[in-house]
Amino acid sequence: MNAAAAPAILAPGQSGRYARCVALSKKAEWQIDRDLLRGRDFDFTRKFLPDGLSRADCLDFLTSDEARLLSQVQGRTYAYIFGLVERFISAKMLEQCRAHVFGDQMAVEGLLRFSSEEVKHQELFRRMEAMMGRKMPAGYRQVADPNKVAQVVLASSTWSVLALTCHIELFVQAHYAESIAPREELCPLFRDVFKYHWKDECQHVLLDELEWRAEHARLSPPQLDAAVSDLIGLVGAVDGILQAQSEADTAYFIHNLGRSCSQREAAQLGAAMLASYRWQYILSGVQHPHFARLLTEMTTPAQMTRIRGALAPILPA
Repeated sequence: MNAAAAPAILAPGQSGRYARCVALSKKAEWQIDRDLLRGRDFDFTRKFLPDGLSRADCLDFLTSDEARLLSQVQGRTYAYIFGLVERFISAKMLEQCRAHVFGDQMAVEGLLRFSSEEVKHQELFRRMEAMMGRKMPAGYRQVADPNKVAQVVLASSTWSVLALTCHIELFVQAHYAESIAPREELCPLFRDVFKYHWKDECQHVLLDELEWRAEHARLSPPQLDAAVSDLIGLVGAVDGILQAQSEADTAYFIHNLGRSCSQREAAQLGAAMLASYRWQYILSGVQHPHFARLLTEMTTPAQMTRIRGALAPILPA
């Protein structure tokens, strides 16, 4: 019979940080139907995503109705992409929990609650996307299967997956606080979905950082170099999904415009859609000040140069 794995050893003071995350999770606890949906539906007379995320205001040839439709198409994809990433995040947190099972029980509870909340988010985003689909034209397409994406991501090193997860949790907070919450003209239910999502992610990012730092402390220099390569590969895979989804969403939007679209307009729409998705799901996280500090702290200058070089092709001109 194999001996049980040695429990994870927490650095001084870390147990209290896990306990704080548990307390915050209990305080913010909410249910989809009771607290969020409350029998409501999406208001299609309003925008879903604000211009700060959709970049619809950069397309001056769109009418106000067309800009609203663009925000709704992107809002539907926003729900789909978040449901997709929650699949691998919840699975990863269950993996992380195993290292603490025979150690600090606050860490166990914190990570179990984290995973459970991500499963709740998956249900929310599935229901949200289905609610939108009932009122939007047929033909919308999701380009990637969440389970297949999760399998690819989870095959990468733990350091790289935790880095990617921390990056996601931070841009979720920034999107809501800076772009969604201040825009009262948006669909109220759409705003509330991301308000409740934000509530959970505020403590999730604390756990992300704790687990990422602990994993970083275990790596040798060659292992870290391989993990950086994994992170670059994961970001490239995310960008591949975004390229395919932006192409599908551009075609769907043009098909449902209700008018002919010139070749120039179609090209501008495609470029704007991809640029907005790269901003939403990659660059807004990479450029988040806290993530930038953490990544710089946990990599060498040479490794940061490699990361910047990999990002260069997707940065705006």
